[in-house]
Amino acid sequence: MATSSTSLLSSLVPATTPPFNSRNNQLFFFHNRSLNRSKKRVSFVVQAAKPPAGVEIPKVQPQFKPPFLGFTKTAEVWNSRACMIGIIGVFVVEFIINKGILQVIGVDVGKGLNLPL
Repeated sequence: MATSSTSLLSSLVPATTPPFNSRNNQLFFFHNRSLNRSKKRVSFVVQAAKPPAGVEIPKVQPQFKPPFLGFTKTAEVWNSRACMIGIIGVFVVEFIINKGILQVIGVDVGKGLNLPL
């Protein structure tokens, strides 16, 4: 299976790259012999310019702290919010039907240890 995918991939990728004219940034798919003769390499250095007025450079580079066992601060905040909404929903249901949530699902509660004192 791997050999068929490699042969398919190699048939789609051309063996040679098309020539590139650096003078006017054009890509040629047809070989022009006069352009291929001049292969003069030009080296240059890129220097950064000053930022425009009003742009502030950050004082400290932001750093990524990896989460501890998958627990991130954002996930924990959203989890606690969902928990608060859920517990308030349980309280509202208990108030409306005047039963505890365990009594609603059929668990008998309220007898304690049933020890005579």
